[in-house]
Amino acid sequence: MVKIADRYFKTDPWNIIEEGFNPQYGRVAESVFSLGNEYMGVRGFFEEDYSGDTLLGSYFNGIYERRKLPRSAYKGITDSIEFMVNSVNWLYTRIIADDEILDLNVCDFSNFIRKLNLKNGVLTRSFIWHTKNGKKLKLTFERFLAMKNVHIGAQKISVKPLNFSGSIKVILGLDFSIKHYAYDDNFWECQNKIFEDSYLSITGTVKGTKQQVFSSCYITGDFSGQKDLTEKEKIVAKEFVLQLSKGNEATLTRLVINHVCSNPDDKNAQELFKALCNSSKTELMNLNYSDLKLENFLWWDKVWESSDIVIKGDELNQQGIRYCIFQMFQTYHGARKGTNIGAKGLTGEAYNGNAFWDTEVYCLPFFIFNDIEAAKNLLLFRYYTLPEAKKRAESLDCKGAFYPIATISGRECCDLWQHASLQLQASTGVAYGIWFYEKMSNDKAFLFDYGLEMLAEICRMLATRGAWTENRTKYGYYCVMGPDEFQMMVNHNFYTNYMARFTFNYTLDVLDMLKKNDEKQYTEFIAKMNLSEEELNEWKEMADKMYIPYDEETGLYEQHDGYFKLPHVDIHSIPVEDFPLYHNWSYDRIYRNDMIKQPDVLMLMLMFNNCFSEKEIKTNYEYYEPRCIHESSLSPSVHSILASQLKKHDEAYEFFKFATRMDLDNYNRNTNEGLHTTSIAAAWMNIVYGFGGMRSDGDILSFAPSIPEKWSGYSFRVTYFDTVIHVEVEKNTVSFRAINGKPVKIKVYDEIVEVSKDPETFDIPQQWRG
Repeated sequence: MVKIADRYFKTDPWNIIEEGFNPQYGRVAESVFSLGNEYMGVRGFFEEDYSGDTLLGSYFNGIYERRKLPRSAYKGITDSIEFMVNSVNWLYTRIIADDEILDLNVCDFSNFIRKLNLKNGVLTRSFIWHTKNGKKLKLTFERFLAMKNVHIGAQKISVKPLNFSGSIKVILGLDFSIKHYAYDDNFWECQNKIFEDSYLSITGTVKGTKQQVFSSCYITGDFSGQKDLTEKEKIVAKEFVLQLSKGNEATLTRLVINHVCSNPDDKNAQELFKALCNSSKTELMNLNYSDLKLENFLWWDKVWESSDIVIKGDELNQQGIRYCIFQMFQTYHGARKGTNIGAKGLTGEAYNGNAFWDTEVYCLPFFIFNDIEAAKNLLLFRYYTLPEAKKRAESLDCKGAFYPIATISGRECCDLWQHASLQLQASTGVAYGIWFYEKMSNDKAFLFDYGLEMLAEICRMLATRGAWTENRTKYGYYCVMGPDEFQMMVNHNFYTNYMARFTFNYTLDVLDMLKKNDEKQYTEFIAKMNLSEEELNEWKEMADKMYIPYDEETGLYEQHDGYFKLPHVDIHSIPVEDFPLYHNWSYDRIYRNDMIKQPDVLMLMLMFNNCFSEKEIKTNYEYYEPRCIHESSLSPSVHSILASQLKKHDEAYEFFKFATRMDLDNYNRNTNEGLHTTSIAAAWMNIVYGFGGMRSDGDILSFAPSIPEKWSGYSFRVTYFDTVIHVEVEKNTVSFRAINGKPVKIKVYDEIVEVSKDPETFDIPQQWRG
C-alpha cells in the first residue's frame, strides 16, 4: 500500500495554516478550508475575483438537480441521477483600486497567510496588495458559518492603506450565475431581486426539481456611498465607496441569511419558506457580527469539551485528528431532521453529493458517541425516504424496502446496475444503524415508532431477494456484490448472508419486545403492516437456515461461495503506475481474481466483534489482509483497528499513519475534489476503536487500550448514556473518569468497573504496549 504525503500546510495543534499561496495547491486548499454547518457549505475559494484555477463551490444539503439517463430496455436500471447543485455565492466580492480589480492570479501581493481556527470555526486570510500604481493595501478577509442558527453566514473585510490615503470601491453581492463544475452548466432561474438600503436578496429556482434557495444579506461598515448594480440577470450587488486614511483600517461586514425550500410540492413548506424570506431583512438588521462570532466560539467550546482527542508526541496526527473532528461536526450535527451525509459532505461535487451505504457503518459510530441526537436524525432520513425504498424494491421484483446505494432524495442515483441492483448492504446497514442507535440510547420510542417499520420492510425485501438451495436446506443470496466491490455477481457473500440473518433475528426480537411492552401498539403495528404469523415464521426459518460459508478445517469464513478457488494475485507485484486500478485495468479484469478492494469479511468482524473469537479474527485477518489492495480510502482504518486488537502494533500504526491526514496531506491526490467525509469518520474510529480498544457491540461498553510506540500518551472522550467518559492513556497506565453525568459501568481489560468523577487507573498489560 504505497501512499505518500504531499505536505503543504503548516503543522499546528489548533490551526490549519497556509503561508504563501501556491496556485498548484489552489483547489486542494479550497477543499481543506471548506466551511459548513450541515445546512450549507462553502469551499475555501477567494471571495474576490480569481481568474486562476478554482472550484467556486457553494452547496445546500438536500438541494439538487436531476438528470435523465438514456432509458434502458431492462427493468430495474436507474433512469435518472441526482446531484447536489452548485448554488449561490453569497460571498461575492470585487475590490477595485484605481480601476485595477483585485485578482491574485494576476496582481502583485505579499505576506499571504490563510488560517482556519479549529477552536472556533473562523477562516481568515490576509495579504498585502501591491497595485500597479504603487499603492499598498493590507487586506484581511474573515468568514464563518453559524453553528446554532444554521441559516446564517458572516463575512468581514478589513482594508488598511499602508502608504496612501484615498478611495477604493468594494462590490458585494449574491451570485447565482456560477456554473456547476462537473457539468459546465448553470441550473438556476432567478426571481424576486431586491435592493433596499444596505440590504440585498434574490431567490433562485433549480430548473428541473424546482427547489428554491433564498439568499439575503445586510451590509454595514465604513463606507461613504453606495449604488445598486442591477444589470446582471442572476446577480444582485451593491457598490460601496471606502474613503481610506493612511495607516487606519476600514471594515465592511456582511451578514447573510439563506433559506431553502427542498419540497416545492408541499404547500405548507412553501408558505413557511415565503414567511422566512419576508422576515429576513428585519432579522438581519437585529443581528450583530461580534455576537454571532461569540456564539460560535461558545458552541465550539462545548464540542471540544466533550469530543476532543489529545495526542502527545505526534504533532501531525494531533492536528490531523482535530481537523477530522472539526469537519465531522461541520458536516452534520443534527441541525435538520431528515438530511444525510454526502460522500464529500458539502465540500465538493465528486460523487454528485450522494450519500452511500457506509453512512450507517462509518459515520454513525462517531455521532452515537459524540452527538446522539445527530445519530437519530441520520436514521430519520432513512425513515422519511422509506417510500422511495419501497418503490425501488418493487422495481427489482422484491417486496418491502430496498435502500439505495447512492442517494440524495431517497431515490437510487447509482447508474451502475452492478452496484445499484446487487448490493444489499445499504438496506442491512440501515438495520444495523437502528440496532446500534437503540443499543446506545435505549430510545424505545424511536425504535417502535420509526425503526420497526423500516426493519419489517427490509425483512420483506430480504425474504424475496434471497432463495433456498435446491434441497431447501439452506437460504442465502445469489448474484450479489458485498462490500468488496471487486467481486461481482457472487453467491452467498459472507457479509450479505450474515447481515440478513442479523436483520431477521433483530426484527423478530424487536417485535417480541414491543408485544411485551405494549400489546395494543403491537396489535396496531401488525395490522398496519399486514404481517401474518406465517410471514414471521418464514423470516425465522430463513435466519435459522442462513448459509454462512465457513471452512471448519482452516477456521476461515469464505468471502463468498467459490472465493477460495479464484486465481490468486500477488497485490505487491502490481506496478505502482497501475493505480488507481479503475483507471488502468479493463473493467472485467478487476473481477477475475481474489484481489479485494476493501474489507468484507473483516468489516463484519469489526461490526460484530464480540461474536468472533480472537483466534477466528486472527486467522481471517492473516488470510484476507494480504489480498486487500485498499483501493477504498475506508479500508486501512478497519485493518488498523483489527491489527491493534491482535497486538500487531507496528502493523496497526502503519495502516493508521495517514488516516487523520488523508486530505490535509492529499494522500490520494484527489483532495481537490472535496474531502473524504466517511474516511474522516473512520480516522476517529481508528483511534477510539483501534488504539483505544473500544467495543460497543457487546453487553457493556468495553475498552482495551494500547499505545503506539511513537506516542508518549493520548486521551479521548466519548459520551455514553449522557455521561462523558474521559480516557487518558500513558505509556504504562490508563485512567477513566466521568467529566460529567452519572456514574456508568464499563469493562476495562475484561474487568467491569464503575466510572465516576474520581479517576480509575489501570496498568496497561505488557502485550498491549506498542
